[in-house]
Amino acid sequence: MQYLDTFYILLILFFLIQGIVNIMLSLYAWGVPERIDEVKSPQKYSKPVVSFSVLLPARHEQKVIGETILSIFNTNYPRRLVEILIVCGEEDIDTIEAAKKTIIDNNIKNAKIISFNDYPINKPHGLNAGLRIASKHATVIFDAEDSVNPDIFNIANTLFLTKRPDIIQAGVQLMNYGSRWFSSHNVLEYYFWFRSRMHFHTKIGMVPLGGNTVFFITKQLREAGGWDEKCLTEDCEIGIRLSANGARIISTYDPQHVTKEETPLTVSDFIKQRTRWNQGFIQVLQKKDWTQFNSLTKRVLCLYTLSFPFMQTILFLATILIIVLGIEFNIPVIISWLSFTPLLIIFSQICVNCLGLHEFAQEQKLKLKWRVLPLMTLTFFFYQLLLGISAIRATYRQIAGQQNWEKTTHLGQHRIDNLVPIEETVGMP
Repeated sequence: MQYLDTFYILLILFFLIQGIVNIMLSLYAWGVPERIDEVKSPQKYSKPVVSFSVLLPARHEQKVIGETILSIFNTNYPRRLVEILIVCGEEDIDTIEAAKKTIIDNNIKNAKIISFNDYPINKPHGLNAGLRIASKHATVIFDAEDSVNPDIFNIANTLFLTKRPDIIQAGVQLMNYGSRWFSSHNVLEYYFWFRSRMHFHTKIGMVPLGGNTVFFITKQLREAGGWDEKCLTEDCEIGIRLSANGARIISTYDPQHVTKEETPLTVSDFIKQRTRWNQGFIQVLQKKDWTQFNSLTKRVLCLYTLSFPFMQTILFLATILIIVLGIEFNIPVIISWLSFTPLLIIFSQICVNCLGLHEFAQEQKLKLKWRVLPLMTLTFFFYQLLLGISAIRATYRQIAGQQNWEKTTHLGQHRIDNLVPIEETVGMP
């Protein structure tokens, strides 16, 4: 029994430590008032000097690609300094035709479609195809469903000229918090990641980059060999690789200037997307570029970040074990009392989420329907269940050698006026 008691205590401590670390990172930006000001957009924009090649990889995105091209074309920046490169597999006729129609109908002179017919068929391969064509000083990635802020190039131009970074990670935000029962949780993950945790990573110098609104110096990107086409999280991989090699990466986040995206449409889509991210983190961990960081702090932080799929798997199983052991075995009273400490962490995380969603809605000038907060609280465990399933599935796929790209469907829900009201959400699983 002594071994069982020790094991039980270790499970609880693991849960407790992980929960505290997660909350601390989520609230990093709010810990010191100056931190939020540090990453705000410049108050005055520099004269447009830097030119930009926009890489817009798209696959089966005929429903959203047109509006995305227009949002980039209509930015407040000289069009002679921007080229838009839409990258598609040549078999994706529908997306190519939709992009062509948008270009012709709107007389867009600074956009072209690049098609490829070789493998692998995935995002990093498309990005590398576009990089070979890119002719401007800086290269930026947007996703096919993105709503791009009109001043994003002014912001990047000013930061490149004043702070002289190698890479800029700008803010990305999911918007449709009421579309599905899990959407509010997903929205908050992005909110805390780009508003807070990304700022922490860039301060430390260990940066798993986000998938879009990332600005590189084109020459440096080519010299680095572009993106790893075998990796399912090419954004994280290139961020770890370049920051380990000493690249200076800064982040910027301002609610009014974020790139807006949508949450997955279904539970199945969410699990597939999160599986891909988790499996990609495992791949980056196995590559061992993280061992090249010049300090123990960065290596430990990177190991912790990349190991998170395993952490989620352990946390999921640990939660079940804590409950089963507490019910089935005669645990000493003092140790049993420790069982309540994970509940305190869960309660704290729920409170942080409720406050975060309220602040998110205020910043984005969205009406926060009162039903969303109790729904988010009631579905907290179910969302953790989805994360646990995704982590286990990613681990299985990596062991089984299944590395195909599972694509997420996009319909542009974040572009609907006032978004989808919470009463129209689908039921819980």
